Amino acid sequence: MSRQSITLTDKNEAWLRYQVEETGEYNTKSELINDLVRQARRIEEINKKLEASENSGLIEQSPEDMLKEFKYRIKR
Repeated sequence: MSRQSITLTDKNEAWLRYQVEETGEYNTKSELINDLVRQARRIEEINKKLEASENSGLIEQSPEDMLKEFKYRIKR
């Protein structure tokens, strides 16, 4: 594993410290940051797949029409 040095804003440092010290979900800030990076990578991959799907031309509905349909289905 590579070792890095980063500079954080005071708010980000406080948030990281809270997550480690108060929630008990993580043992170290490094563990939390690695988890955040994994989550960001997963989101990026999902977004790429969604974009490829949207660009495939297999659907003729506009994004606005899809949103209307989803909202309609939720209300039912």
